[in-house]
Amino acid sequence: MKINSYLDKTTKAASLAAFRILFGLLMLVSLIRFAALGWIDKLYISPNFFFKYTGFFWVHPIGEWTYLLFAFCGLSAIGVTLGYRYRLSIVSFFLSFTYIELMDKTTYLNHYYFISVMAFIMIWLPMHRYYSVDAYRDHNIRAQYIPQWTVDAIKVVLGIVYFYAGLAKINYDWLVNALPLKIWLPGSYDLPIIGGLLEQSWVAYMFSWSGMIYDLMIPFLLLWKPTRNIAFFLVVVFHLLTRALFPIGMFPYIMIVSTLIFFDARVHEKILDVFSKLIGISRSIFDNRVSLTTKQLAHHNWKIYIVGIFLILQLLLPFRHLIYPGNLYWTEEGYRFSWRVMLMEKAGTATFKIVDGKTGKRFYVDNKDFLTSFQEKQMATQPDMIVEYAHYLRDHFASQGHQNVEVYVESYVTLNGALSKPYINPKVDLGKESDTWTHKDYILEY
Repeated sequence: MKINSYLDKTTKAASLAAFRILFGLLMLVSLIRFAALGWIDKLYISPNFFFKYTGFFWVHPIGEWTYLLFAFCGLSAIGVTLGYRYRLSIVSFFLSFTYIELMDKTTYLNHYYFISVMAFIMIWLPMHRYYSVDAYRDHNIRAQYIPQWTVDAIKVVLGIVYFYAGLAKINYDWLVNALPLKIWLPGSYDLPIIGGLLEQSWVAYMFSWSGMIYDLMIPFLLLWKPTRNIAFFLVVVFHLLTRALFPIGMFPYIMIVSTLIFFDARVHEKILDVFSKLIGISRSIFDNRVSLTTKQLAHHNWKIYIVGIFLILQLLLPFRHLIYPGNLYWTEEGYRFSWRVMLMEKAGTATFKIVDGKTGKRFYVDNKDFLTSFQEKQMATQPDMIVEYAHYLRDHFASQGHQNVEVYVESYVTLNGALSKPYINPKVDLGKESDTWTHKDYILEY
């Protein structure tokens, strides 16, 4: 059978080893950068209220212990890099990083989700069988060759990220109106050489169309050997340019390094040789000509099933927005976890009104009493966050002795520079609405 033939194919383990080291190092740098910028306190300790993901209401902030959680995550990243007690290290990294990510929905970013997805995949792959502390200490687990599908699984994840980002750009505002780039690009007018051009309308259209084509094509150009070098050059140029234009942190570097997985194992061996010179341990120690078979790795195929099911889930999840009515960018139902990267400029205001349902007495809430400015900005344009905050206000004022508490919101939102419009039905008591995966009919039509 063709499937069995594919599962029997092997490739050099250097590919996974180099990916593991570079991934771990980037994660460590990212965590140190996050702490150095003071974001641990600003985002996860100082706020009085935290927005939770649907289905993860059990995840709670842990106050000052958050510093310890970040330190634990950093130590796990070091363990992943070294391949030291790899299974424990990668599971610890996945759980700690994902817990941090889930503590407040306000901080959601596609690249945080990407890291969690990649870390989960890495749990099931033989990343430590070559050029690792584990393999150095135990020659029984060393393997110079591994199943090809273990490398391809990482390529699939990267392919999904790029291709789905390209699909998402096939929309009217992005291609016909060059929005939101027409709004954003002029803000970088002070960049040397290209700054003046960024104020030109045609440049926004060029970036919109080329960005869409790039995302759709780059996975295939990387897969095909004759175009791989030029494709990687485009990856580097694209991500460095986006890093210069937009404040998107470490994501461009993570994607540049990750796409190295598409290259032949000889490239990864050269990368490992660089590390060999730095630490004084020859790569040849691990070259034992042993091949790790799929049967040895998968233990009756259950690891293959886990990876396969997870990849299928990643293929399907971005399409869940199709079950909801209305404009996706307006309602944001099914927007997260679908690789829709920087596709809209959205801003709004949300003024909450507390009403005594029996007497009709009312007063307005100053959101600054409960939320940070960043939380308030994010909440004002995202319906699930609006209703969750309304529940918090209901419970808070009820605990303060207010009777028959009802919560209403007067909200206005602008999408991609259009005139602001009423967003949430002001006549709906949000304290009685549920934050579920079903359609939120209190969102007004765009």
